[in-house]
Amino acid sequence: MDLQTCIRSIPDFPKPGILFRDINPMLRDPAAMHEVMRRLGTICDAVKPDLIVGIESRGFIVGTPLALERSLGFVPVRKPGKLPGAVIGVDYALEYGTDRLEIQSDALQGHPRVLVVDDLLATGGTASATGKLVQQAGGELVGFAFVIELEGLGGRRALPEDVPAEALIQYS
Repeated sequence: MDLQTCIRSIPDFPKPGILFRDINPMLRDPAAMHEVMRRLGTICDAVKPDLIVGIESRGFIVGTPLALERSLGFVPVRKPGKLPGAVIGVDYALEYGTDRLEIQSDALQGHPRVLVVDDLLATGGTASATGKLVQQAGGELVGFAFVIELEGLGGRRALPEDVPAEALIQYS
């Protein structure tokens, strides 16, 4: 199945000059989602994670069913103030300013092998910050998996060179 046919391109969203890659048509198509899970499952087979970490918010949409299908736990990484209890956070740079991601401080006890999952790799800032957060929380970062990669934005350069990163669909 050509998953690219399930991605809608929307020009000038959310602002002029941006070509937005919309995964909603893929989410509505059970055959496409089964194919996404199959392909992400192949990545799981290669890196053998104990847990899936999903990045807010679309990383939850693909990470949770992947974890369920693979009989793995799922851990959300969220924006500040969204997780109860003690958290560990990491700040990261945006084009203008900074943002922060958090994980519950006990989420990665026992040093599990972690696969970070998200819908999109663009500049790599959010994924890189999540990788650092996984390591700070005690997890072993074994890979990144994305549905879409926007190659022209160079996101892979922001990720650790020694950690595998895979994308199911690439746009140049």
